Amino acid sequence: MTTKIVVPEMGESVVEATVARWLKKEGDRVVPGEPVVELETDKIDLEVSADRPGILSRIERQEGENVKVGDVLGIVEEAEEAVAVTEKSEEKTAEGVHEPPP
Repeated sequence: MTTKIVVPEMGESVVEATVARWLKKEGDRVVPGEPVVELETDKIDLEVSADRPGILSRIERQEGENVKVGDVLGIVEEAEEAVAVTEKSEEKTAEGVHEPPP
């Protein structure tokens, strides 16, 4: 199961923010309540956490990008799914690597 990390409501007059810094990188484990990314606005700075435990499988918005409330920042996969995706990716990489003849 995948879960999206989205830009939360930030107040009545705040509708846009900038991705300041990712505290986790793709492949890192995340747990609910643990900050994953920092956002900055002209009024507030805030940390956004994942709603569910898992692996940060994809970062959708890079540092310095402007985002709006509701935009997807990243994707969290359940740990078991993330392992399966990683294993498939590694298999494809291994298949595509050919050693040059001696």
